[in-house]
Amino acid sequence: MADTRLHALAEQGQSPWLDFVSRDILRNGELERRIREDAITGVTSNPTIFQGSIAAGNAYDEQLRDLLAEEDDARELFIQLAARDIREACDLLRDAWESGSRGRDGHVSLEVDPGLAHDTDATLEQAQRLHELIDRPNLYVKIPGTKEGLPAIEEMISRGRSINVTLIFSLERYSEVAEAYIRGIERLVEGGGDPSRVTSVASFFVSRVDTEADRRLDEIGGHDELKGKLAIANAKLAYARYKELFAGERWEPLAAEGAIPQYCLWASTSTKNPEYRDVMYVEELIGPDTVDTMPEETIEAFQDHGRVEPTLERGLDEAKAVLERLAEAGVDYDDVTETLEREGVKKFSDSFDELLEGIRTTSRDLVAA
Repeated sequence: MADTRLHALAEQGQSPWLDFVSRDILRNGELERRIREDAITGVTSNPTIFQGSIAAGNAYDEQLRDLLAEEDDARELFIQLAARDIREACDLLRDAWESGSRGRDGHVSLEVDPGLAHDTDATLEQAQRLHELIDRPNLYVKIPGTKEGLPAIEEMISRGRSINVTLIFSLERYSEVAEAYIRGIERLVEGGGDPSRVTSVASFFVSRVDTEADRRLDEIGGHDELKGKLAIANAKLAYARYKELFAGERWEPLAAEGAIPQYCLWASTSTKNPEYRDVMYVEELIGPDTVDTMPEETIEAFQDHGRVEPTLERGLDEAKAVLERLAEAGVDYDDVTETLEREGVKKFSDSFDELLEGIRTTSRDLVAA
């Protein structure tokens, strides 16, 4: 019998991950507690998260002071600061990785510089470097699922490196991401590599889809019954596509070689609209062989009052109807998802720039002290 609601979630075949890492939660045992008490089996991070972690308090000052003796480039300083946290988190989750369910558990993610999202070669170079620098088998390097990111994703997979594909919004882009993963696995197998050591997740950003679609519905006026519907419908249709892509004549020979499917990961699962149930994006997307990465407040809310039942494969016809009805109402799905990708890259790039400026400011203060 499950100890908590998140344990019950894990029993449904979904891995709950923490959408947050910082030196404080590594030092004070909070991450260990989350692993033990909340069934957490993975950790993700992004520039916005690191910006908040490094800006708060002085947990990074000692290491930063040591680094400044030999380095003054803010980007390099960040990489070294982040690498220590990610290594420690990887080590804490190593047992989950070694005993986890078909490569779904035990991973920790670190994102490439989001300013490189439209530069294939630079993304590839940094992704390779991060894997070599952190040197942990349960590391995921996060690469945005932009058009330019797709060749880098394929190449990294073909090299036997595990990748978290982030910032996915549309079904079409998801199909391209899955195709990049499968091609990478095919190349790896053709080269004599072991695909059972390589994993990937396709990270769908969920709540932001409703934020943008609802905004457009407000501009149009009316159609209130369609608000808060697109994000969940989009994810359900993506999961249906996942089941199609990772089955059949092309995938089965790879699976026979030990290849692991690229699992769907639900990101941005906190509820932005206070009128909506605060755990709706968790409750409505529960299904096997998936990951749900949640911020702390969503974990606390779900542990308190979340409902656990297999919902992900329910209502597929209704999900298709949502997209059709939104189109009839005048909401352009393709434009919604393209806007979200563009804004997502910019948001992370802006956060990264703020992070670097914060490191520069702290560095000056430490040198002057």
